[in-house]
Amino acid sequence: MTDLQKLTEKTREAMLQAKQFASELGNQEIRPAHLLKALLEQEGGLVPSLFKRMQADVRIILNETDALLEREPKVSGNVSDPFPGRDFSTVLNAAKDKANEMKDDYISVEHLLLALEQVRSDVSALLARHGIDNAKILAALKAVRGNQRVTNENPEASFEALEKYGRDLTQAARNGKLDPVIGRDDEIRRTIQILARRTKNNPVLIGEPGVGKTAIVEGLAVRVVRGDVPETLRDTALLRIANPEASLSDLALLSTPPVTKSCLSHRLKKIVQLAAALK
Repeated sequence: MTDLQKLTEKTREAMLQAKQFASELGNQEIRPAHLLKALLEQEGGLVPSLFKRMQADVRIILNETDALLEREPKVSGNVSDPFPGRDFSTVLNAAKDKANEMKDDYISVEHLLLALEQVRSDVSALLARHGIDNAKILAALKAVRGNQRVTNENPEASFEALEKYGRDLTQAARNGKLDPVIGRDDEIRRTIQILARRTKNNPVLIGEPGVGKTAIVEGLAVRVVRGDVPETLRDTALLRIANPEASLSDLALLSTPPVTKSCLSHRLKKIVQLAAALK
């Protein structure tokens, strides 16, 4: 069995919830499907965010997971102490291996998801039907956590900072969520020229609200995705701070009292560090 001291809080939470699901459904064994259900329904969990980035429908996959659990052998009444099934134990061991491969100090929920996809079971077959494989999971994960490692029991707090305070405009462009930009070619071209410099490469767009500053940046994001930029700017991630989809309470965390200048500076530096980790 996996060392419980080396699990993140969300991993422990998911494992306990998987056991609870098995008990409630009258299943004697804890199976991979119980774990997937726990990960998909986890409040504030990373896995639903990864599925969204992979453009996978969490609701449909959750329904199919429930259908798998309906076929599991049942005993009458709640099972007080379900035991880990062989496939479940194999998944946990595979997750430990994934954490080691990624040089992470703790087993996190993303390692569980990678293991669920890798270990052959009804769950891995379900994920395969939806086009989810290790390569896609790792790509989605890199967009969320960059090159950061899991070095504590609550890594999601930092992984989700960019998700909470920023919007990945290049990802939005890939998903076709940005409107076409018309009549801003000169400004976009000039912005690209400045960004491509070796020094003094920080363009500043100045203007009254509504004149089209955001449109210029979104047009740049579209060009990055199309590859219509110099080699040095290809594969660049453009992040907008703050995220218009973030709640007011989330954004207030950046500047509400008792935030001093140094504290606000620290928070902004953290966001810059997270953005740099996406390289």
